[in-house]
Amino acid sequence: MTWIMYLVLGACAGTMAGLFGVGGGLIIVPVLIFSFKLQVIGGDVMAHMAVGTSLATIIFTSISSIHAHHSRKAIDWPLVVLMSGGIAVGAWLGGFTADKLSGPHLQMIIGIFAWLVAAQMLFSLVPKGQAQLPGKPAQVVVGGLIGWASGIFGIGGGSLTVPFLTWSSVPMQRAVAASAACGLPIALVGTVSYLVHGWGHEDLPAEAWGYIYLPALIGIVLTSIPFARFGALLAHRLSAKVLKRSFACLLICIGAKFLLFPG
Repeated sequence: MTWIMYLVLGACAGTMAGLFGVGGGLIIVPVLIFSFKLQVIGGDVMAHMAVGTSLATIIFTSISSIHAHHSRKAIDWPLVVLMSGGIAVGAWLGGFTADKLSGPHLQMIIGIFAWLVAAQMLFSLVPKGQAQLPGKPAQVVVGGLIGWASGIFGIGGGSLTVPFLTWSSVPMQRAVAASAACGLPIALVGTVSYLVHGWGHEDLPAEAWGYIYLPALIGIVLTSIPFARFGALLAHRLSAKVLKRSFACLLICIGAKFLLFPG
């Protein structure tokens, strides 16, 4: 039953990622926390395992996304490489920061982030091009901040990278492609960070490598990639406005669970 649950979670996360154009981490992290509670595993590190496992799944989904964007020659690789330097440092620090937080505090931060993303989707708070892309040092610094936040929330960074690039007058297609490419170093370094910082923790189950829970990782990866394609196809047949509002309502409920009804 546990394996079936993770296969279904991967299918749901992949479908929603394709439908709503956001990383599956926004779905994977809260659902994993709920599933760990039902299985009574993880103790105070349920949230840490959920975030670490989410980042590990993003390694596989981001490779697929990068291939799709690269085949269309849409990725600005010099920009990606430059930002990735800061992203790598930030993602490692994100894992370090999360390791220092208690489980309830980490869940609270995830809940706040869910509400912020919901507000952005409900009110279409998309920054307009108001500035030019900053210099190379600033790009590295911004990459570091994006990597750090993504490492804490267990996401690929798209909800942060795309707004920054579009505000910097980068065309949307190029911004989305660059964001997809930046998701790989976030996931790789973040995963290693959670593996290292969680290694040997006494509350972890036997199937965990650090904060990476292997059964969930395998089950989610098996179904999330093919269902992401299904979600993308379905998105073209449904109203974008209805989709955004529906997902925002889901995020509001997730945030409310973590912030108003913890435990």
